[in-house]
Amino acid sequence: MEKTVLAIDDSASIRQMLSFTLKNSGYAVIEAVDGVDGLDKARGKTVNLVLTDQNMPRMDGLTLIKSLRGMAQYKSVPILMLTTESSDAMKAQGRAAGATGWLVKPFDPQKLIEVVKKVIG
Repeated sequence: MEKTVLAIDDSASIRQMLSFTLKNSGYAVIEAVDGVDGLDKARGKTVNLVLTDQNMPRMDGLTLIKSLRGMAQYKSVPILMLTTESSDAMKAQGRAAGATGWLVKPFDPQKLIEVVKKVIG
């Protein structure tokens, strides 16, 4: 059965790249435009991995991760932050919120797939 990735980013071009890269590697992709949309789309769906941006309107990545981790079905789903921010302080906040890992933008499609495979197979 194919695995589903929820990709959340306010940049349409990043979402397209994520979607294209993941679909080419056999994953199903659900796209969301920001944290609020991502949370809505996460409810009632089974996803194997969440990829989220940090800086987004309405709800940022850290708030989204905390909200997802508060939902029973997302307690153990891997969540990767995809962001331009690579400071140790930001990474520490991400880990504290419940992020599984970190990818810095602009991402290398090959590296993205390697990380996704490592996390969900």
